[in-house]
Amino acid sequence: MTDRISAEKRSWNMSQVRSKDTAPELLVRSLMHRMGLRFRVHSKNLPGTPDLVLPKYRTAVFVHGCYWHRHNGCKYTTTPKTNTAFWEKKFMRNVNRDRGNQQMLEEAGWNVLVIWQCQTKDIVRLEKIISAAFRIEG
Repeated sequence: MTDRISAEKRSWNMSQVRSKDTAPELLVRSLMHRMGLRFRVHSKNLPGTPDLVLPKYRTAVFVHGCYWHRHNGCKYTTTPKTNTAFWEKKFMRNVNRDRGNQQMLEEAGWNVLVIWQCQTKDIVRLEKIISAAFRIEG
């Protein structure tokens, strides 16, 4: 199967994908702040540079895109039909890197919370996930 767009256009499209301050991340930050949780963003001194760090709870929060980080069973976890081998290899590296970073954090005594992009679509459910993780009475 051939790609529908040129290599240059595909490269430009991919360059526009953000790794920080994504819409799901901003939504999680806003909700957590409204819930009274205080955090630091993108702490470079921890493995994986967590999106949010809550030192009081010794918790690192990652807001993962379902597509890039391969959320099991999620409808957003698709694989491109062109250059499939490249993408599968890239996705596997992402998953392995995530797993390694999470393990290093846990070994250092940190709790790790992963919030998936699809979970940010339902605010009530997301608030319950966060409340349960931080034992906040709702």
